Amino acid sequence: MRKMKVLFIGGTGNISTSCSILALQKGIDLYHLNRGISGEKIPGVTSLQADIHNKEEMSKALGDLDFDVVVDWITFITDDVKRDYEIFKGRTKQYIFISSASVYQKPLSEPRITESTPLANPVWEYSQNKIACEDYLVQKYRQDGFPVTIVRPSHTYRIVFPIAIGDWRGYWLIDRIKRGKKIVVHGDGTSLWVLTHSEDFAKGFVGLLGNIHAVGHAFHITSDELLTWNQIYEIIAGAVGMKANIIHIPSDLIMKYDKETGAGLWGDKAYSVIFDNTKIKTFVPDFKATIPFTEGIKKVLDWFDEDETRKKIDPKDDEFMDDLIRSYLQSKE
Repeated sequence: MRKMKVLFIGGTGNISTSCSILALQKGIDLYHLNRGISGEKIPGVTSLQADIHNKEEMSKALGDLDFDVVVDWITFITDDVKRDYEIFKGRTKQYIFISSASVYQKPLSEPRITESTPLANPVWEYSQNKIACEDYLVQKYRQDGFPVTIVRPSHTYRIVFPIAIGDWRGYWLIDRIKRGKKIVVHGDGTSLWVLTHSEDFAKGFVGLLGNIHAVGHAFHITSDELLTWNQIYEIIAGAVGMKANIIHIPSDLIMKYDKETGAGLWGDKAYSVIFDNTKIKTFVPDFKATIPFTEGIKKVLDWFDEDETRKKIDPKDDEFMDDLIRSYLQSKE
């Protein structure tokens, strides 16, 4: 039987690594296209090395290859999807665009989010760009039959700490917790949020690869576990045997202090979210998220413990948190 041939543009990131591993386990003939800078290799993957922005390199790397599925993990603006359309039209039976669940209406007019929830984000440029990408691809699907499927992850983690404020890639948060320093939680910390481990995400995602029924559709893929932000930080602290020393700061004040952080709050994390995953479960009947955050955070910590060099701490992360807290306390005087 012929194997499904799939190309991941990217493929070794926070989410895509788990999808790559599961795709290989499912017997998929998987290719990665990237610049080869990270040095990360997944055994069993065929690597194509090129800068996707370089036409000459792309032409040489792809040759006359075509694919059953092409997935772009690294596209953020419409120029990128326009480029992909020109490269892959006629080369693939399915093109999957990785969007973001932050594209959904802010503020929500209905608390339960389905794929039919309107797309509108007046605050966060990142989300606005993703919406524009979706609009372009849907137009190409309708006009030219370009076989697009849209996938919208929401705060998916594997080797990062899924937090709302500060760099989620570093170890600074754990260091800060261990020293008993204050941790900022936006608002009163009681809004509901959803965190999804990448291994769970992969179960739904891989089920969409080559799924002819998924063409023309959009999906979000998330856990069904609801947590407050207070609980999230308490679980992180508890995983290292500590208690979170939380200080609550209103989201609008955080926006005034740092616009980028504030945009990520008001454009996404300041609102309660309840994702209805009926659609992905209908198209991929085997999908079920089974990793609660209490277990998922241990996987993150284990990854850091495997290599002490991963625990490097940038003093700027600690300074940012201290300065934010200082600014808030001064505003109350």
